[in-house]
Amino acid sequence: MKYIAHDYQEEATAFIKKNPIAAVFLSCGLGKTVITLTAIEEMLHDSFQICRVLVMAPLRVAKLSWPDEIKKWDHLNNLTFAVAVGNESERKTAIRQNADITIINRENVQWLVEESGIKFSYDMVVIDELSSFKNRKSKRFKALMRIRPKVKRIVGLTGTPSPNGLMDLWAEFKVLDRGERLGRFIGSYRSSFFIPDKYNNKMIFSYKPKTGAEDEIYRRIGDITISMKAMDHLEMPNLISSEVKAIMSETERKDYKKLMKDFVLGLPDGEVTVANAASLSGKLCQMANGAIYTDDGNTSSIHERKLDALEDIIEAAYGKPVLLAYWFRHDLDRIKTRLKKLGIRFSCLESTQSIRDWNSGNLEVGLIHPASAGHGLNLQSGGSHLVWFGLTWSLELYQQTVARLWRQGQKSTTVVVQHIITEGTIDERILKALDSKQMVQDALLEAVKAEIKDVKKKENI
Repeated sequence: MKYIAHDYQEEATAFIKKNPIAAVFLSCGLGKTVITLTAIEEMLHDSFQICRVLVMAPLRVAKLSWPDEIKKWDHLNNLTFAVAVGNESERKTAIRQNADITIINRENVQWLVEESGIKFSYDMVVIDELSSFKNRKSKRFKALMRIRPKVKRIVGLTGTPSPNGLMDLWAEFKVLDRGERLGRFIGSYRSSFFIPDKYNNKMIFSYKPKTGAEDEIYRRIGDITISMKAMDHLEMPNLISSEVKAIMSETERKDYKKLMKDFVLGLPDGEVTVANAASLSGKLCQMANGAIYTDDGNTSSIHERKLDALEDIIEAAYGKPVLLAYWFRHDLDRIKTRLKKLGIRFSCLESTQSIRDWNSGNLEVGLIHPASAGHGLNLQSGGSHLVWFGLTWSLELYQQTVARLWRQGQKSTTVVVQHIITEGTIDERILKALDSKQMVQDALLEAVKAEIKDVKKKENI
């Protein structure tokens, strides 16, 4: 297929070529993969600035998205690539092909650097989903920092640079510029830009930015950062978000409040105890969804209010496909049981065939888990209706899951996102928290957004 670049794509490709260190924050659907591959192809074969490229990506993205993009576009036909996933033997075989581009899943970065026994010979690294390196204590972060001095050019790609606030940015930019802009150490970054927010005596639980800190952080990273939103550059479909209320009975609400208050709850199927506030959050989410894991590992049913709401949503869809996001395993099991009872055609979107069935319109319900299907899957051909059965605290996973449908190539003029919310529960707090994090995210993206004049919006990439 011939690649006809949008103006913003040409701008982003030029930015990558110009800057040896580049943070590229592009919303889903803007084509960040082909933008980066175009820059790689030109630097490999035209200007000879690089020799070998290593792409680090989520597993599904590494296996499917990057190879598919290379094979899709005519101007990339000269690129050779190898996908280093699978067992150790398969990974080593791929790496030893000495292809122009080696694609590896991020979970194996530490293995590549410290355990493979293969000399690191890449002069350019692309991190697809830069936000997955936000944890400075992770093995992948430490492994990447070990070989970072050997890398001449590095690109960090993401649509969600600060999913949980500005504190995440330190580690992400540390792997890019080795601490030049936000400091070499997290302690100095924290003390320079943040003050304690929630604390008890000497124990600090969270921080908030100092007055003026956000602007200063954005200013420091601005020279190596380009940011664009899909709605600024594409004819995006309308996005309608709504809530569907599920209401517990008085008895169910009493059980919920008892666990929240006492950190312990006796149920017919076993006892539930929680050790701390983080554990309590997870248990309350489970109860809001309708079931909970007991201390002995069994599942105790609490209610079917969300399942009833889901049934109403599916009925109101009149046969149109519904993409359903779940979080807990017991949610999936109960959803499957209800869908079978209703005679609904459904499948978990885990395999190539199931994804093909969804995009072909052969499924009434497609089931996805945000952590495994949030990145890299193109599902917009199969439908335009997303339902959240259980929510996630992660803004990144939330946005990426919504972007499976709300993206370029969506045939419908409107994408509908419905959240099944159990009234008076932690569900309401999660939605509020996601909104709050979104404000920080938008501020960051807006601060470094590329100024591109007279952008011509085209129908296809």
